[in-house]
Amino acid sequence: MTKLVSLPDAIRTHLHDGDLLYASGFTHLIPFAAAHEIIRQGITGLTLARATPDLIYDQMVAAGCARKLIFSYMGNPGVGSLRRLRAAIESGELAWEEYSHFGMISRLRAGASGLPFMPMKPTGAEDLASKNPQYRQVSDPYTGERVVVVPPLTPDVAIIHVQRADVQGNAQVWGILGEQQLAAFASQRVILTVEEIVDEAVIRSDPNRTVIPGMVVDAVCHVPYCAHPSYTQGYYDRDNDFYLAWDEISKTQESVQAYLDEWVYGLPDRQAYWEKLGPEVHERLQAGERLSQPVNYGEY
Repeated sequence: MTKLVSLPDAIRTHLHDGDLLYASGFTHLIPFAAAHEIIRQGITGLTLARATPDLIYDQMVAAGCARKLIFSYMGNPGVGSLRRLRAAIESGELAWEEYSHFGMISRLRAGASGLPFMPMKPTGAEDLASKNPQYRQVSDPYTGERVVVVPPLTPDVAIIHVQRADVQGNAQVWGILGEQQLAAFASQRVILTVEEIVDEAVIRSDPNRTVIPGMVVDAVCHVPYCAHPSYTQGYYDRDNDFYLAWDEISKTQESVQAYLDEWVYGLPDRQAYWEKLGPEVHERLQAGERLSQPVNYGEY
């Protein structure tokens, strides 16, 4: 059985206008190629949820895909503001809901566990709690003390990028582990984008690296270089030059539109995007090699 489909078909089948979308990935493994395909298909009215919106949601909001943002921390990492998102929020065009990182992940954990809420220790986010009515308090049934709780987050669709998977969707991740597993289990439908499709025997050879089991995956899409300008550990590096460039591009809606016309609407797929970046960028982003030590699982 294979769940292998093209990225356009996966988006067309599983994501609809008005859905709540969670695009996963923390620092690396951000599925930019999927965002570009969503923009090309003209999907609108989305609620975009993500722990760190990053450039991926700045581009989607600028393209008119979203009506609401659910997030924790918003910025162009190491550079400054997400200008299009900030402008849309300040103008009232985009509804928004803000959490601490711990609050956002607690919401995903509640959703992944099928729980009605998730308790959390106060984490310096008292100002958020005073502004966001989704933060509430209940009595600890054991001590009677007040406990902060947040509701579950159950996206309609999660898009998750990984290093490798088999055609059934058993997916392996290494490097920085973010919220990929929680997002997969919390969501109604899961689209997996993958740098490399491997045989099931490869997955079985190192089972502890399998973060997402195929049983929760609906579509597997082979999309090399999906995460640029973020990175995929062991495959290509973060394009810091692009993050700096986006700060200038995103200053006006007109310059963002010009970028989208050239790099999204003007290209058919990720392969064309990667080729357009050119050999100089390819060489600059080469990941090099640093292999981990093998482990012995034993023979039985």
